[in-house]
Amino acid sequence: MSVPELLDLRHLGLERSIGCYLLETADGPALQDCGPTTCVPELKAGLAEHGLELTDVRHLLLSHIHLDHAGAAGAIVRAHPRIQVHVSAIGAPHLVDPSRLEASARRLYGSAFDELWGELAPVPEENVHIVEREAVGLECFPSPGHASHHVCFVHEDGTLYAGDAAGVRIAPSRLVLPPTPPPDIDVAAWYATIDELERRAPKRLALVHFGVFDDIGRHLGELRDRLGEWEQIVEDGATQDEFVERVHAGLGELDDDDLEAVERAMPMWQSYAGLKRWVEKVKNPGRDGASSPERAGRVRGKDAGSARIREYGRD
Repeated sequence: MSVPELLDLRHLGLERSIGCYLLETADGPALQDCGPTTCVPELKAGLAEHGLELTDVRHLLLSHIHLDHAGAAGAIVRAHPRIQVHVSAIGAPHLVDPSRLEASARRLYGSAFDELWGELAPVPEENVHIVEREAVGLECFPSPGHASHHVCFVHEDGTLYAGDAAGVRIAPSRLVLPPTPPPDIDVAAWYATIDELERRAPKRLALVHFGVFDDIGRHLGELRDRLGEWEQIVEDGATQDEFVERVHAGLGELDDDDLEAVERAMPMWQSYAGLKRWVEKVKNPGRDGASSPERAGRVRGKDAGSARIREYGRD
């Protein structure tokens, strides 16, 4: 098996929107992220193209628990109880009991939830393993920003499985975008994560949305710059419609298919909502008094985000 092998999960029939990766580990085949339950038939089809079935998969390596990355974990393990699931300490309880996660997502997506994501089944606690520094031969490290519980995995071949920590980029486009959905987008922590990705100097970045890229410096530099640009647009007082209009104006190189894939992977109304919450509740808490001193302290520099990365014992 070559590494990395990107499986297109063709979410609701759309190509290059949501994927996952098939890779070989020290304990057999694994999937890095697994997509939502609605994509399980496509996941099985992708595995079959490599001569495998879900029964051959030994591990799920989850970057975070957002439904487009991990929604199918419970349904997969229920059907194949030997599969072990690796996830951050923050994310683990929500796999074992996804009721709060589902309730939050249903508030966000409304009547579209079932069509988009399908069942959100629990993962038995005995199948869940807390990610620390290593998982089945891959190095692991925290990568907060897009989500507080986000982690990345590094294969010995130099592939960094980035989840959403390195943004969204729909191959073959060179355009790199920061997905910033609510509720816990943390721009300051994300800057520290981008620094950490650069420090590790991987040979390639494997993105679930969507593709494998080796122009690491340019890619991460563009992600950092665009994250700052989008934050500033919201901080300057743009409405949701104004934000979406300005963002779409900057995506001129994308054709209609690429733009549809981007909107499916990271709806712009969600990115606006996440950044608006960040600006009003965390970065500028004095404007409405809604943020705690601890949360507000995160935006005083890179120290807070970097501290969470150092907790995993980087030298």
